[in-house]
Amino acid sequence: MSLLSLFINAGLSAVGAVICYRLILDYIPIFIARKMYGNDQCKVSNAPVPEPMGVICAAVYLIVMFVFIPFPFIEWIGMDTFPYAKLLAILSGLISISTAILLGFADDMLDLRWRHKLLFPTLSSLPLLMVYYVSGNSTTVIVPTIVRHLVQPFVVLPITINISFIYYIFMGMVIVFCTNAINILAGINGLESGQSLVISASVSLFNLVQVYRFGADENAAGFWHHIISLYFLLPFTACTAVLFYFNKYPSRVFVGDTFCYWSGMTLAVVSILGHFSKTLMLFFIPQFSSNPRPLFLQTINFLYSIPQLFHLVPCPRHRLPKYDAESDTVSMSVAEFKKSQLKTLGSIFITICRSIRILYVEEFEKDGEM
Repeated sequence: MSLLSLFINAGLSAVGAVICYRLILDYIPIFIARKMYGNDQCKVSNAPVPEPMGVICAAVYLIVMFVFIPFPFIEWIGMDTFPYAKLLAILSGLISISTAILLGFADDMLDLRWRHKLLFPTLSSLPLLMVYYVSGNSTTVIVPTIVRHLVQPFVVLPITINISFIYYIFMGMVIVFCTNAINILAGINGLESGQSLVISASVSLFNLVQVYRFGADENAAGFWHHIISLYFLLPFTACTAVLFYFNKYPSRVFVGDTFCYWSGMTLAVVSILGHFSKTLMLFFIPQFSSNPRPLFLQTINFLYSIPQLFHLVPCPRHRLPKYDAESDTVSMSVAEFKKSQLKTLGSIFITICRSIRILYVEEFEKDGEM
């Protein structure tokens, strides 16, 4: 029945993709009329681009998932052996995804601060983590062979370790990371939707391989975990593919923060329900779209952004490249501020970065101040 439900899910995903395509075309003029649009700052044309169009695809995704809910459980309806734990797993995942979509839309409309972006995903993860706990799911992790060999002269580690409550902290951190990771690597046409499409397709392939390994044995340990991941991923991949079609260069729509949070939370949910939250971290490496070293660059970008995040250096929230309309090219982003606005730690940071030539600094006098 699980495999039949998977085919039904794939069919509904295709229907959802068609609906997304039609709705995006219909809502482009509506968004512009409601003044819900942005301007592409790296283009000659200043034509309005509808935003956040991700909310349309997210709404279609939720409807597809709601319609699909009965199908995996038809054979158990009216029976005493109804798998309530499996139903709760799906519902808890949808609750977390719905709250992430709400957070993203609120961010698009209200421009939330970073502390809210860290707090809300943490709270929205509670239903999912609670169901994971009451369902008696494992908190045991496999110790990597290389780690056991490295510490073997000092301590003998077992193959597996039950880390108990720490595992729930880890899963909560995965959710917060995923909901913000897609949002951080953004700013180029098709980048948010493109990286999400790559990751979701990769994770779907991973799940299909695992399902194939189990064969037709639906009672095998782990079979259901990968099937439920596919239940969430197939509609998401279908809707994201349509959104990417409109968002790729030259973009006709912007996805907005709504899509970024929806995408990140969906990937986090499937990894937790599918029991491969650690493996998901590997799938975030292909966030390249147009960049072959995203993980390294994201780490450097985070360290480079610390003075900005903690307001040590006056700097715009989004460091967009500076566009030159005459040459139709972009150059490095710059921020202009008074020297008196610079804090002590910020001054130290600028001095260090300037000395090792990773920061361009130009001092000039304006209105009698440096």
